[in-house]
This record gives sequence, structure tokens and C-alpha cells, in this order.
Amino acid sequence: MDQPLTVALEPVAEIALRDRIGDCAVAYRGYNVTNHGRSAELLAHPAYAAVVTRLLNEAGEVCSQSLGRPVDLVEYVRRQEKCTLDTFSQDVAMILAIEVAHVRLLEQFHGVSVPQAAVAFGYSLGEVSALVCGGVVGMCDALKVLLAMAPDCAELGRDATMGIVFCRTAELDIGAVDRLCQEINQAGQGIIGVSAQLAPNTVLVLGQRDTVDRLKARLAEAIPEAHLRKNPDRWPPLHTPLLWERSIPDRAALMMRTVPAKFVAPQPPVFSLITGRADYNDHNFRDMIHRWIDHPQLLWDAVQYTLASGIGTVLHVGPEPNLIPATFKRVGDNVRALVGNRWYSNLGLRALATVVRPWVVRRISSKSSLLRAPFVQHVNVEDWLLERAVE
Repeated sequence: MDQPLTVALEPVAEIALRDRIGDCAVAYRGYNVTNHGRSAELLAHPAYAAVVTRLLNEAGEVCSQSLGRPVDLVEYVRRQEKCTLDTFSQDVAMILAIEVAHVRLLEQFHGVSVPQAAVAFGYSLGEVSALVCGGVVGMCDALKVLLAMAPDCAELGRDATMGIVFCRTAELDIGAVDRLCQEINQAGQGIIGVSAQLAPNTVLVLGQRDTVDRLKARLAEAIPEAHLRKNPDRWPPLHTPLLWERSIPDRAALMMRTVPAKFVAPQPPVFSLITGRADYNDHNFRDMIHRWIDHPQLLWDAVQYTLASGIGTVLHVGPEPNLIPATFKRVGDNVRALVGNRWYSNLGLRALATVVRPWVVRRISSKSSLLRAPFVQHVNVEDWLLERAVE
């Protein structure tokens, strides 16, 4: 689940991207309240239409079979209908199809070989996209499991509220937040849980009924420096214990036992937001995705890993990417504010980039690697494709 936030990403020349793919991280976005982005433009473009249409039709067929009614994802993209809990299943199918389309279009029309990237990661649904594009499992096979669970996930979302818990001046005691959630849960009046860690000072929580309000009240005494802001939209409570109510993790695990998958490690390597490490190997796909369903998303670990690895460019795959680029932007802005008077004002960004060389970056501590944030380039793939489309 992505938080709606618009971030302008800088363009990168085609030849540079093709030649620099080994220095890139590929980031796949997840479900959001806005999911169309510029997909209709890609669908309408003469050069790209065949690829996009084929993938949408394939995903739409799986969605039709799962829901027991006709689903035309091509028309859904063309109309750019509002996304709600009622459209959650087709949104999941559309997002995965469009993310696969982005990768295919990069390779087929621009010679950008995504498997040669340094690493890939994805937020929520994006981790499944990373594994599909990494050659581990087919798009339709992955969708069959996701869509079998989607209606129940959406239904649980009708009684779930998202809260953003954050501290303005210090790191958030995430263990203390989790403890408060467990104390609320044992009262037996609704379940709440942490869904994602976005930064050292920010987590997302999802809770049933009035549990988010009760957490806010408890925070005032237990963590006085913490604040909680409620999100007005409704979200399927993925990556939380709310899914246990309908046995969704175990049902999905049972289905995944027979999902056709290759016994290969993903290419590029996939950094998992389940474990906070690049843990996927040639045989643990099923176990990892079982855990993915109800475990909090460790987005901050992926950001730190990207910066510590010396990666120069992040490719943001999917329609209207927002949460991941926004997280990187906040880090970069904070670094600029922190060291602006000491370094940037004297050397300037370009000069400092020549001083902090890649071999030095790999030797410094992970926290020091955050200093690289202003120098990492970000590419919105759907914009990049449309700016460089050949008639």
C-alpha cells in the first residue's frame, strides 16, 4: 500500500540508462488509492500498445476467472476509473500487469536489461512484481494466488483505519508501538498492528474499529514525543495480523505449494521488505511470500541498503510511483538541511559528489551512507518511456 504523494523525478538519457543499468536499483510500487498513473497513455501509444494490451488481457483473464465475471482491464485503464475497495482485485491485476509491461518495454524498445540491475525491491505488491520480473514466477501464476485472497482482504479493509505514527525530532521507539498494539489487541475489542516502517521516525499502523483512536490516546502517555495522524482512505490490511481473521496467510501458503515456479534466484537479486535483507535464493520463494502477506514492510531497510551499496540511480517501476521516491526525497532533503552550511555551501553538490567516491562510500558506515541521498538519481519509468517513445 502506497501513500499518495507526488514527487518530481529527473530525466535520464536513454543511452546513459542502458549503459548504467548495473549501477541501478529497480523499485516497484504497491497498491494505492490512485493506481492508473500514465498507463492509458502507454496503452494508446502505437509503439507500446501491443505489449501493454497483451499483458492487461492476460491479467484480466485471470481476474475474470477468479471473480467469476468478465473483467476488461484494457477498458478499465482507458476509462481510468476511481480505485476503491470494490475494485481492489482488478487494481492488483492491473498494477502487476503494468509493472511487467514497464520492464518489457524497457528491454524491447530501449535495450535496458533490467535483470542486469544491481538489485530490485518492491513495496507490498511490488515485491511480487520484482519476483515476476526477476524470473522466479509467472505473472498469471502469481496473480492466481493474489486474486484468490483479494476479496477477503478488501472486505477486511472496510473496517480498517490507517494511522501514521511519527516523531518530529527523534527516532520512534517502534518496539514500544508494537507493544501498545498488542496490549490493545488482548482487550478483545479489535485488532491493530504495524504494517510498515517507512523511516526511523515513522510507521504505518492499520486497525479495526476504534483501535487507531485508542492507540493515539495511549501514545500520549507511553511515547509523549510521538504523534498519530489518521489517513481518510480505506486500505486492505495487508502485512498485519488483521489478515489472520480469515486465515489468509495459511490459505495462500496452501495454494502456493503447487504454484509453478522456477528453482532459480531472482535476477537481479531481490531485497526483501519482509526480512530487510536480500534473502531470496533458488528455493525459498514460497516460504518468503507466505511471510510477506502478514509481516510489516521494512521499507527503511531497503532505502539504507540502496544508499550503502553505492547505487547511483533508482528506477521507479509502476504507475505514478510515490511512496518510495518520496522516502528517498525526504532523506535527501534532511541531509541537505543538516550539512548545508558546512559542506554544500562551500563545495556545492557537484563538487561534493566528486569527493565522496564510490570506493569510499562502500567503506563507511551505513548511517554515513545516508549522506549519499542527495546524489542518487531517480527515474520515473512511465515518464521515461513516454518521453522516449518511437512512433
